[in-house]
Amino acid sequence: MKTNHKFLFADARSLAQRANESIDLVVTSPPYPMIRMWDGLFSSMSIDAKKALADGDGNTAFEAMHLELDKVWRELHRVLRPGAFACINIGDATRTIGERFQLYSNHSRIISSFRALGMDALPVILWRKQTNAPNKFMGSGMLPAGAYVTLEHEYILIFRKGPKREFKSRADKAARMESAFFWEERNQWFSDVWDFKGASQDLDGDLRSRSAAYPLELAYRCVNMFSLYGDTVLDPFMGTGTTALASMACGRNSIGIEIDQSFSSYIADQEKRFAPVANELLASRISAHKAFVASRTRSKGALKYRNAHHGFPVMTRQETGIRLFRIADIKLDGAEARVTYEKVGEPDRAKNARKDMKASGDGGAQQLALGL
Repeated sequence: MKTNHKFLFADARSLAQRANESIDLVVTSPPYPMIRMWDGLFSSMSIDAKKALADGDGNTAFEAMHLELDKVWRELHRVLRPGAFACINIGDATRTIGERFQLYSNHSRIISSFRALGMDALPVILWRKQTNAPNKFMGSGMLPAGAYVTLEHEYILIFRKGPKREFKSRADKAARMESAFFWEERNQWFSDVWDFKGASQDLDGDLRSRSAAYPLELAYRCVNMFSLYGDTVLDPFMGTGTTALASMACGRNSIGIEIDQSFSSYIADQEKRFAPVANELLASRISAHKAFVASRTRSKGALKYRNAHHGFPVMTRQETGIRLFRIADIKLDGAEARVTYEKVGEPDRAKNARKDMKASGDGGAQQLALGL
């Protein structure tokens, strides 16, 4: 299996280089309106936003900023295939402008934009960002009528373009089965609250001031949840390239759009060094599944189903077709990366596991089959 990954330095408000209905999934995090670090960017895009900030008019600035994001959302709607998903990581903002402190609800404004485009809004995920701060409060501390609730979460908004994607042909159904995830992953990933730390940004001061990278785990889950092997994932606000890395790890193609060319060398360096990280992610998935199987077997007995490609036990019939790939090589050619994959385990592993199961019972087969 091979995938291609392109990063383009352009303005996402016009995706003229992308054909209609050519994208299978969007995973992105835009600049957050009314967060001070992006005032300059929005002011350069919108004279109305710049003037409103100067005048201390927060509500007008908020709307002017979102009108610029709306242009991107219209382009996403155009390039997404019918049945495709868009996952938007966004945080709300709190800010004092004109001596008035208030919430600027970015997530609800974006939901309204997508609904106006005809996209279906699906249940959202709250990403609760872990923090070790001992004094997590805003305002007047312990004095009533002047203290404010602290924002400790962001949103992952999920939208679909039209009715559900259909898998009619035998090849499409097989591809869907191969791209499945484990039962225990489904229970964790499709919860409406995610609880893990934000991204550690290994950036110099200048780049750090223009980036708000989300963790690889966030993009990795979204790509696995809403796309298949070989699909194309778009990130119109590429930044440090996290969505592209997740797409590589998941065996999907990707396209990243970024307006700031300063990220170019950082993105290329990340992709060049990514194979060990991706393969460790895969090893962690296998290790977690092994631990789940062992625990479940101790408490409930042996699992009923077995994966056809790798031989490991699984909870449901839908998991019997899962096929796992590790990255064998990443080659960079300018603004494009080509990734080659190899199948996890040896070709006869599943067959050997079944033979061993007959000889030694379920327990021995489980240990052999999970030693991928």
